[in-house]
Amino acid sequence: MAEWSPSSWTQKPIKQDVIYEDLPGLKESLQKLQKLPPLVTTQEIINLKKSLRNVALGKAFVLQGGDCAELFDYCSQEMIEAKVKLLLQMSLVLIWGANKPVIRIARIAGQFAKPRSSPTEVINGVEMPSFRGDNINGFAADAASRHPDPSRLVSAYFHSAATLNYLRASLSSGLADLHSPLDWGLGHVITPSIKEQYAKTVGAVKDALRFMHTVGIDKDRGFETADIFTSHEGLSLEYEQSLTRLLRHPVHAGSSTASPETGYYATSGHFLWIGDRTRQLGGAHVEFFRGIANPIGIKIGPSMAPDELVQLLDIVNPDREVGKVTLISRYGASKIANFLPGHIAAVQASGHIPVWQCDPMHGNTQSTPSGVKTRHFTDILSELKQALEIHRAAGSFLGGMHLELTGEAVTECVGGAAGLTEDGLGERYTTFCDPRLNEKQALELAFLVAGFYREESQE
Repeated sequence: MAEWSPSSWTQKPIKQDVIYEDLPGLKESLQKLQKLPPLVTTQEIINLKKSLRNVALGKAFVLQGGDCAELFDYCSQEMIEAKVKLLLQMSLVLIWGANKPVIRIARIAGQFAKPRSSPTEVINGVEMPSFRGDNINGFAADAASRHPDPSRLVSAYFHSAATLNYLRASLSSGLADLHSPLDWGLGHVITPSIKEQYAKTVGAVKDALRFMHTVGIDKDRGFETADIFTSHEGLSLEYEQSLTRLLRHPVHAGSSTASPETGYYATSGHFLWIGDRTRQLGGAHVEFFRGIANPIGIKIGPSMAPDELVQLLDIVNPDREVGKVTLISRYGASKIANFLPGHIAAVQASGHIPVWQCDPMHGNTQSTPSGVKTRHFTDILSELKQALEIHRAAGSFLGGMHLELTGEAVTECVGGAAGLTEDGLGERYTTFCDPRLNEKQALELAFLVAGFYREESQE
């Protein structure tokens, strides 16, 4: 295979590229990024990689979630804490249901850029560049704001750094302490039978926590904090290249004494993924991703042929590291049964052992008659349940779920136990991109997925 460097992607065709007119400004911003310290450490990255190896082998479960697209304004104490508490609470329910450790990965501290189906859009009769994310241009519908601004790349770094700083500080200060009370309120559930079912689950989780406290197990440091890793789509390759460093591997990170002492780490986040629009075998994004030591994700959907999937795995993971690659399936509830079995069979025959993760959000996006983008809770749940059943039938493991969610009380996805309808979407529809599960819907989904695992273990 051809030699790799952090800049070798520039020799490949690229999708979703950003055209900067201010080339001196771009050069200045990238040079500044190259001098700034890494946002994450090699030890953190390797710890995640080890955990994902266990997920690939069926020994753990990964919960990944956060905003569709972060805004710089989301870098606030309230929003960070809301996401962390929601992921913690969901993970506790999933630990109880699956009886496995849960690895928490947040779409946070870098999930700014978003791929778009068209480089331009028409607003109020005026054609202008599409909003590409806060690290590229502004959301305000005017030509000046929509102009790609390279200084935003540096702003993205500092907003990510501030988010990570508070995330680490709050976790080490007890934000995730299991001794603290959690909000298990079920007042939003309107169906008595569902409320009774959730109440039993909540009671079981509380009983387990009380038992650990009574016998003194919760004195361990692990009950006072939690690891939450960061992730984002590696869309802006100029940014990713600037933060990719040749660093020494942590001690014991290699599998043998013959392993190289150093490797290239993308230090913008712990986990990066390639989107469905940028996974071309000979493209720039695949070229960049094949050289980094981080665990990586690849979005796969109906347009992915089974043999193409195997070729892609061969390129980005030639050494066949177990759990190095997470395959994030995003088919849609009506299509998953037609495509997932073939993809699983092809990967099993290839000898690769990835993490299989279900993204039940992107394949289930639809618009209301008035043109509002939304997702139906029943479709999201259906795709997750089908994924679990298809993997079980194939002798494979569904290793996790990848969700677009927020800790805020938004009204963007319809359905759930609170009975949100399309008429209620306008109450608090605040997303700048795709619709997200609100905190009650996300926790409800965790309850239901935990129930699937409980039922499976009792069969």
